[in-house]
Parts: sequence; C-alpha cells; structure tokens
Amino acid sequence: MAIKNVLIVDDSATDSHLLGEMLKKNGYTVLTATSGEEGIAKAKKDKPDLILMDIVMPGMSGFEATRAISKDPETSSIPVIVCSTKGQETDKAWGLRQGAKDYIVKPVVEKVLMEKIRAL
Repeated sequence: MAIKNVLIVDDSATDSHLLGEMLKKNGYTVLTATSGEEGIAKAKKDKPDLILMDIVMPGMSGFEATRAISKDPETSSIPVIVCSTKGQETDKAWGLRQGAKDYIVKPVVEKVLMEKIRAL
C-alpha cells in the first residue's frame, strides 16, 4: 500500500507544524488531531494511510490511543509510528506492545522519518 495521507496526532502545534512541513515537502497529504480521542475519531472517519502519534497529551495518552486504534477492526490496518520525546528503551518497547509499527524520538530528523515511512 502506498502511503499518501498521514494523520499527525500531537497536542503541540509546533511539533505538528514541523512534522507536517516535512511530510508535505515529501509529497504527503497531512491531517492533524490535537488529542488521542480526536486522533481515534479521525482515524475512523478519514482512514489515513499512516498515523504519527505523540505520547504525552492531555486526556488520553498516545499509548492508549495507539492501543485503541490497533485493536479496533475498523482501524487496525492503519500503521502507527510513535513520535515522542520519551526516548527510554522501556518507552519504545511499550509503544510497540501497544501496536505501533515503529518509534521515533523527537526532535524528528526528516531523513529518518522518510526512511521509516518508506520501510512500511
């Protein structure tokens, strides 16, 4: 499956903007959500090809949202890449256990992000 539409779930307007600019520059269409709950709703409604998920957000965490998306038959086929400042190995392992396909530590390096997207 070719990835064209990417949903960024991040409560930081700055991080969303930076990720969005990287993606747009590389030919992707970008959707955004500012919370885990909104991310789940947009995943169901818009069916993006990929989700970039922050972890630390008010309300539902990115771990919880990733788990909900990966367990729901309606959205389970959408790959999730976690993009977080939480860079401990335990955080990465936990993110992957929630259903994420990959994990990137912020600040995100454009080259690394594009390589991980292409690897999907």
